[in-house]
Amino acid sequence: MTQTIRTLMDSLIDYAGLFPPARLDMAPACENYARYLHSEHAWMLGRFICSASRLEELSTHGALSMPGTHATSGYREHATSLDPWRISTVIDIDLEPALDAIVAFNERHSNEDAGLALCDTVEIRVHDPRAIDETIERLPEAIVPFFELDPSQDLRGLVAALAGDEACAKIRCGGVQPSMIPPAEHIAHFIDTCALAQVPFKATAGLHHPVRGQYPLTYDENPPRACMHGFLNVFLAAAFRIHDPSFDVDEMVSLLSETDPAQFVFEDESVRWRSHEMDLEALTHARRSFCLAYGSCSFAEPVNELREMGLLADSAPVA
Repeated sequence: MTQTIRTLMDSLIDYAGLFPPARLDMAPACENYARYLHSEHAWMLGRFICSASRLEELSTHGALSMPGTHATSGYREHATSLDPWRISTVIDIDLEPALDAIVAFNERHSNEDAGLALCDTVEIRVHDPRAIDETIERLPEAIVPFFELDPSQDLRGLVAALAGDEACAKIRCGGVQPSMIPPAEHIAHFIDTCALAQVPFKATAGLHHPVRGQYPLTYDENPPRACMHGFLNVFLAAAFRIHDPSFDVDEMVSLLSETDPAQFVFEDESVRWRSHEMDLEALTHARRSFCLAYGSCSFAEPVNELREMGLLADSAPVA
């Protein structure tokens, strides 16, 4: 495995097994997350994503798998070496009761006997700058907000409201219907606007696969199919843009539209896409400060497809 793929994928995938198209029940989603955390691929795993309305359910079903003195036999040997589960909370109810639920969850899971976990980020959809300002004022300082923006809008005012406030943006890159997939131009403009304002972002939805291509959108027997964005496309477009201001929207659209896996070349000291090259230091800076993570309802698909591309060291597939 090269250093550049290791850097690109480090803690990149937030696990969203509760959400479509997987839409798992809480117990199997928690079991999956615990298993992934103890796998050889754990270094690619980020936060567990849970709606505010389901935090109490997460406490019930996740407690035995969370690290702590209570841990079940399957995880006990690892419990002392693991940090608390990191939780990103999607605000699906009014903000005040959501914040109350987060505070209660964090207080409960600061105790090893209850299982260690911490909600330290929230994700909330907004449509105007005033909502951003009001939300930031009401959030505890320890919680980092990700504001989901509609990339079909003029984003300049919204992103400007995030600048300088330790707040981040979020973009939805797909869904369970073809109409839910934004065009490459919208994603490119979103990345460009965030880069100009120096606002970090995360992505969500529709990024199960490394490289753009035609894929089924659900796990149903006869699923709809469409051209889905690839997470290598999205995160390398962002990294190139923040590294080189001359890598403009047109260049990003071309990279986001790339369907040939052979055009992505990862070496120890640099990564290349066609004629463009970026060194490891620049990629590291981009991942730490700009393109932070993406939510996926599957952890197995991205990992296994990277294996099939020969980008990961020899390892067992993720079930």
